[in-house]
Amino acid sequence: MGRLFGTDGVRGVANADLTAEMALGLSVAAAHVLAEAGTFAGHRPTAVVGRDPRASGEFLEAAVVAGLASAGVDVLRVGVLPTPAVAYLTGELGADLGVMLSASHNAMPDNGIKFFARGGHKLADELEDRIESLYEEHRTGAPWDRPTGAGVGRVREYEEGFDRYVAHLLRVLPNRLDGLKVVLDEAHGAASRVSPEAFQRAGAEVVTIGAEPDGLNINDGCGSTHLDKIKAAVVEHGADLGIAHDGDADRCLAVDHSGEAVDGDQILAVLALAMREAATLRADTVVATVMSNLGFKLAMEREGIRLVQTGVGDRYVLEEMKAHGFALGGEQSGHVIVLDHATTGDGTLTGLLLAARVAQSGRPLRDLASVMERLPQVLINVPDVDKSRVTTSAELSAAVADAERELGATGRVLLRSSGTEPLVRVMVEAADIEQARSVAGRLADAVKSALG
Repeated sequence: MGRLFGTDGVRGVANADLTAEMALGLSVAAAHVLAEAGTFAGHRPTAVVGRDPRASGEFLEAAVVAGLASAGVDVLRVGVLPTPAVAYLTGELGADLGVMLSASHNAMPDNGIKFFARGGHKLADELEDRIESLYEEHRTGAPWDRPTGAGVGRVREYEEGFDRYVAHLLRVLPNRLDGLKVVLDEAHGAASRVSPEAFQRAGAEVVTIGAEPDGLNINDGCGSTHLDKIKAAVVEHGADLGIAHDGDADRCLAVDHSGEAVDGDQILAVLALAMREAATLRADTVVATVMSNLGFKLAMEREGIRLVQTGVGDRYVLEEMKAHGFALGGEQSGHVIVLDHATTGDGTLTGLLLAARVAQSGRPLRDLASVMERLPQVLINVPDVDKSRVTTSAELSAAVADAERELGATGRVLLRSSGTEPLVRVMVEAADIEQARSVAGRLADAVKSALG
């Protein structure tokens, strides 16, 4: 059996790949692994459980709650809330673990299970491996101590979670949003109530789209993966900016008043300058992945802000931030982590902070985002090659060196092996899009020749 845990929990088609039986079994295993360190011996363990609005989340949540309670864990059901809300409440309430049911930006048939450790932190690979190993032992018949009588977990609704999370978001804001008109696209997802409430309480005039979840329409032609609707709505309503979330609202992208997209790199750049001005950008450093646009790197160098780059995935950004105490990091996709206030990417928090910068500075988002120029990026996937030799092939190394010489200081080449498929991703950035396309095409041919 392949590894169940991917880069962001366990995902698959609900009721096909991700079944109720799996959800129950994983929850039992997670209860034992995450609540075992003195918890069962010292006090009744507690878990916070939330979900996005997908129809399949209803039966999967029931399975997760059953698994946790059968393992002796008390469960606080917070209902439909964003992933970062579940992470925040796990830490705030002193729970032993948190569980979020969501497949983020994926289409409705998919769903996923994401576990948080004490404090609301994502799990290290070692903990995921232990959960998976114990799940497999139980699945193949290994017995485990089942509590009975008063030892079984109790389940209750925790309706206070909504207001508690919104209050947290408002406490973080450096200033109010009075005078701003903001369009919010909630992707018919987990932030459909939370985000409009937070922006309105902060003083903004709010126009909301994509905020009528019915269990089937999550991410359907809306949200951060489909920006056309919010671009049109911002222009139509004469709004100052737009904020688009994904299904579980752990990311956000933005739109300026003219309807132009503002991606995660630009958001990071705006927030980095705002935090440095407020003396909250520790070590004047921001963390991003190697996929960040070269224009972001050049902008940070020009502004005197140090950039630390990691592998692709917000978990690697977070690990680097925690290891060195950095305050801000994120991805081009819109996962932005403000570590003083969140343990994971938080799309609503990011949107609020971005809007607060617009309100505080009196400058349009378009002006603020112009601190960096997005250089054209060309990405080509080269399938059916031996990706294991991408870093050792002398022929390919020579082709990359030639490309880098041609591009000079204002261009960049990046080759990445897919984690799950036999393909190599070729990414080229250059000030001239035609040059980027030409170089990327030649490199793709070189990958086929060297690794095919």
